[in-house]
Amino acid sequence: MPPTTPSQGPGNGEAARQARGSRAPRSARQYHPGRGRHAENTIMSALTRAGLVPRSYLLTTQGRKTGRPRTNPVVPVEHDGRRWLVAPYGPVSWVHNARATKRVSLTRRRDARDYTIREVPPGEAGPILKRYVHISPSTRPYFQATKDSPVEDFVTEADRHPVFELIPAGEDRRRGHPAR
Repeated sequence: MPPTTPSQGPGNGEAARQARGSRAPRSARQYHPGRGRHAENTIMSALTRAGLVPRSYLLTTQGRKTGRPRTNPVVPVEHDGRRWLVAPYGPVSWVHNARATKRVSLTRRRDARDYTIREVPPGEAGPILKRYVHISPSTRPYFQATKDSPVEDFVTEADRHPVFELIPAGEDRRRGHPAR
């Protein structure tokens, strides 16, 4: 096999799939909120609150318009000694709320912790998204990349799946992040 140029090497999007003889990228499912999703979130929230869903936490954001607390079940990611929050369904309401306030809270059973967030660029988000797809199989249909795809495929998808670094409240000043 002849040497490939960087744009044709394995892991570089469509050119890589063609070089490996793979199929065209699969289409990702679109998230559509509705009554069914609301009921599912209510049930998952109750199970998460009781500590019955592994790896799951309740994310609380402050509503950007109402100022009221909004809660959703989430699965944080541990990667490279840090904690991350992934939006597998894209920029949904909790993402807009988190971006507006730059603060979130995670609760599991009776343990609640506050965080400052930092949204990360695609290059930094790629490895976190790959890890997320491994630990949260129920969200895999919302990604074009599969759990076996190279990190570069996740970097390509990062614009559709926002990723936030979770910085424990109080540590943001020590790590060079301005207080908010």
